[in-house]
Amino acid sequence: MHSSQIDWSAGDDKTRLLDLIALLDDDCAMTRAEASDPAHLAALAARLPHGTLLDAQADLDRYSRDWSGDHYGRPLAVARPANTAEVATILRYCSAHNVPVVPQGGLTGLVGAAVPEDGRELVISLERMHAVRLLSAIDFTMIVEAGCVLEDAKRAAEAAGCLLPISFGAQGSCRIGGIIATNAGGFNVLHYGMTRARVLGLEVVLADGRIWNGLRRLRKDNRGVDLKQMFIGSEGTLGVVTAAALQLAPKPEQVETALVGLRSTQDAMALYAHMRRASSDLVTAFELLLRDCLDVSLSHDPTLADPLAQICPVYALIELSCGGGIALRDVLENALAGAADLIADGVVAASEAQSARLWRLRETMVECQGNGAPYLRTDVSLPISSIPDFLAETLPHLRERFPSSRALAYGHVGDGNIHLNLIPPPGIDPLARTALLHAAETVIFDGLDRYDGSISAEHGIGRLKQAAFLERIDPVSLSLAQGLKHMLDPGGVLSPGRILPAVEGR
Repeated sequence: MHSSQIDWSAGDDKTRLLDLIALLDDDCAMTRAEASDPAHLAALAARLPHGTLLDAQADLDRYSRDWSGDHYGRPLAVARPANTAEVATILRYCSAHNVPVVPQGGLTGLVGAAVPEDGRELVISLERMHAVRLLSAIDFTMIVEAGCVLEDAKRAAEAAGCLLPISFGAQGSCRIGGIIATNAGGFNVLHYGMTRARVLGLEVVLADGRIWNGLRRLRKDNRGVDLKQMFIGSEGTLGVVTAAALQLAPKPEQVETALVGLRSTQDAMALYAHMRRASSDLVTAFELLLRDCLDVSLSHDPTLADPLAQICPVYALIELSCGGGIALRDVLENALAGAADLIADGVVAASEAQSARLWRLRETMVECQGNGAPYLRTDVSLPISSIPDFLAETLPHLRERFPSSRALAYGHVGDGNIHLNLIPPPGIDPLARTALLHAAETVIFDGLDRYDGSISAEHGIGRLKQAAFLERIDPVSLSLAQGLKHMLDPGGVLSPGRILPAVEGR
């Protein structure tokens, strides 16, 4: 243990927790400095095909920062394996020589899990492993490698008349391994479930280099413990996913979209429940936008127009999808007509182009809200029925305490997922911004606790949310999580310091 000691008798619980995390990180940093010996890189490179290991500084830049731009760390080096056997070689060596590693997909995460600790961690980029190994339109399954870009996998499925129903804004950049490691969500969770619901089987390389082949394409398989579940959502801390067997759905032949204006979030929740019942549960997306969110999109993109004649405080973007044999537009219009008492104004898209423009209002707001500067992104979930009360309590509190900042709320109503973000004022001092964002996060998370919600609905924990996670996890859950980590990665080489503090003495 480091010679410094924590005084557990002084200070509040959060301060003591942060001190403990920092102390463990200091201990681990001393051992990781030994792991950065250049001799390790030469020895590892000798075990791999020429060009697999990159260590020139010019080659490392694009592996050093994630999509948000908020997290930065230069890799010790970058390994780019072309197959599962090469991943196993890398991990076998790194485990034996105590070299910490962090797997990377498309670097679209938002909690710092895939960004290396500066100069101390070897990045394993799965980008060269991007093949679609198998696709069966009869079984509605596909096997894809971890480095396959989600959008490429979706196109392959669509070419076979199938749908890989995982959709979100980063699908043109994120990779299959990353979305499994984070159990990603997106727009269609209410109908198709989280990524976990799509995973039938996995191929995983363990910390010691052993390969677990669980690439089964069976929907029913009760042969003991479902081991793949350990790795889904583990953020690269328990193993490196190299391939996945995924469950597909029939490709919809009809998609209808509507945007409606409402008087309150209570009306939005009531409309959500009504639409599911009145449409035979054909709702595949139900997005909540408060008026401030729409204003952000309209002010950023002059080609976008206010979609409704009446300005409303709350909007819902609704999508229905199905195959043939049903007049889906009639279903949508009849369902909306049955909720006339809830809807103040609305429009049904008359074409794919109009539908795309409605969705553009939602996507533009996400792309531009921070104006290129760091801001608070939260990703909370709570019971759907509690969303109105949570927003009614938390939004005024944020606006009163941080009057120069802008609070925005939007989310995926069907799965109880709300993104409640805070954008600091322009030109704020970096240290003041950090303090402001931390204080705002505390306000949001403390409010969330009153509704028994989750601080991470789909983004994960990584390093960014670790302290808040550890404050809230119960002792039994923490013990189980630590036990799994110790069993699968006793040396603590896999993504150290993500989710749980790094192993003491690493």
